[in-house]
Amino acid sequence: MVAILEQEPPILSSQRILLEGVSWATYQALLAELGDHRSARLAYAHGTLEITMPSDLHETRTKLLERMIEALTEELDLPIKGFRSTTLNREDLSQGAEPDSCYYIQNAGRIQGRSLDLERDPPPDLILEVDISSPSKKRMAIYSQIGTPEIWRYVKGGVKIYGLEEGSYVIQETSPSFSFVSAERINSFLADADAQDDNALVRAWRKWIRQVIGT
Repeated sequence: MVAILEQEPPILSSQRILLEGVSWATYQALLAELGDHRSARLAYAHGTLEITMPSDLHETRTKLLERMIEALTEELDLPIKGFRSTTLNREDLSQGAEPDSCYYIQNAGRIQGRSLDLERDPPPDLILEVDISSPSKKRMAIYSQIGTPEIWRYVKGGVKIYGLEEGSYVIQETSPSFSFVSAERINSFLADADAQDDNALVRAWRKWIRQVIGT
């Protein structure tokens, strides 16, 4: 396992805005004003508001990784409740963020309906972050406070898997949620993402899963 502060490839030109001195009430009002049907992602921590705009590549990689995660749970016959860029707010911590996607797997049975209240509900079991135009480290600090145990983070070059240990994220060789799935294996499939259509890649992914689990 490697600490989170490892050397990383540079992020492409940033499409983000940072605002200081923003109150929690202003952050909540902005969320309400912008509504659910928007492309911008917001993250808030102790008065600092970050607004990011995803690129086309960001969206295609996010969708593909979502399909890979969902295929895993289907092939393993695991319960799942998925949320895209839902707002994960903790007013008591003065923090909130919107991941690219998040999933309840181990705790899927504890989530009633499709609305979340993190003062009542557990945090997502798995968060997906895709870093194409802006880094997600600020959001990851928020997720550690919220208590999400696992993050799949795509940066230029592939996916890295992080597990929460003693309040900090460290790189894991394999997924805490799917013990036979390594970042290396995920990235071996993603290496062919631009050379084939998504359905072909997901079919190959499913075939590999079935071979591993013996079905």
